[in-house]
Amino acid sequence: MHLEANTVESYNTKSAAMTRNQKRTIVSTSAGFALENMDVMFLSFALAPIIATLHISGAEAGLISSITNIGMLVGGILFGLLGDRIGRVKTFSHTIFIFAFATAAMFFAKNIWVIYVLRFIAGIGAGGEYGVGITLIAENFKKQHVGRMTSVAAIGGQIGAIFAAVMASLIIPNFGWNALFLVGLIPVALAFIVREHLQESPVFLESKQSAEGKKKISLSQLFTSKKQTYQTIALMFMVVVQIAGYFGLMNWLPTIMQKQLGITVSGSSIWMIATIVGMSIGMMTFGSILDYLGPRMAYTIFLLGSAASVFLITLAVNELTLILAGAVLGFFSNGMFGGYGAIISRLYPTHIRATANNLIVNVGRAIGGFSSVVIGFLMDHYNLITTMGFLAVLYLLSFAVMLSIPALRTLKMKNAADDEEDSVA
Repeated sequence: MHLEANTVESYNTKSAAMTRNQKRTIVSTSAGFALENMDVMFLSFALAPIIATLHISGAEAGLISSITNIGMLVGGILFGLLGDRIGRVKTFSHTIFIFAFATAAMFFAKNIWVIYVLRFIAGIGAGGEYGVGITLIAENFKKQHVGRMTSVAAIGGQIGAIFAAVMASLIIPNFGWNALFLVGLIPVALAFIVREHLQESPVFLESKQSAEGKKKISLSQLFTSKKQTYQTIALMFMVVVQIAGYFGLMNWLPTIMQKQLGITVSGSSIWMIATIVGMSIGMMTFGSILDYLGPRMAYTIFLLGSAASVFLITLAVNELTLILAGAVLGFFSNGMFGGYGAIISRLYPTHIRATANNLIVNVGRAIGGFSSVVIGFLMDHYNLITTMGFLAVLYLLSFAVMLSIPALRTLKMKNAADDEEDSVA
């Protein structure tokens, strides 16, 4: 495990107040994640009218999300490598431009093949943004604050989902699904602001002058030994479970409520907002536990909590209990998301950090995104308890894998070494 000596402690080491660049970093990354999630959610809300207007099958429609996830994996690899080579800020703005213009171009899509191409391109931009944005946070904040800051940025994604729901309800009934995607031009303004005002961290600039920083950047550097290879693959598996739980539950819960439990939720947006609020509170709670007690304790609490809370859905008997179950499930199941970027940024050296974040998370997205298909199959052939049991087993497997990662046994987001670096800086 690489822990560079000259870290972000050069920023404001003795004061709790954030510097101007730190504020710009957290605002821009939070906004970027919000707009990225907004783009992804637009597709969810527009899917039904797309099927109706283009007269496509359910399989053809389902392929749209899969192609988007594949684009995210491609973009994650491409822009992770680019971010480590030319800089985080410049790369971050490039990714925003790509997914913004590809999203807005959906306005002109008249057939499914154009949609496939545009969603693949949008996926490239969205997939590249995550790792670069998380790396910016990791290199611009003190180590003991990174967990909370990455969680704040992840909450930005939840705000983007709410914004997408509001925009979809206003635009689609009045102007059609194509017009909804024009809102995707909003991130263009953010990209210009980022390029104009955000600065590279001293950590990255110093790394580029070091011997390691001058080496050729490649994916093979994430697999340099058996120990590091296992660590990379294990983290990928944990993210696969994270994404599988999120997409599986968010895509199927409303249907589960209506078909399996016979519960009709008046205004599904109320359930969605309650779940997103639960997720946001979970993210902040997880970030604080991560910073103070370390990753093993944080993931133990939330993975075991997720395995247990999935069964709360089977106990829902009316709208109120459904909303409460959704909030608790959201708290545990998606509260962990912001933590992956924090620990990946600590476990991999500066010169390969953006690549590590993007590859690990986007492999998780590409594979975990297929959970909707698996859950749909289970719902068709088994009962609700069996379906929820499948998710619970995934969370327990992720817990076992987490415990097996050697570097997490000793990793503390705040420890004596960090305090010593603070004093040196």
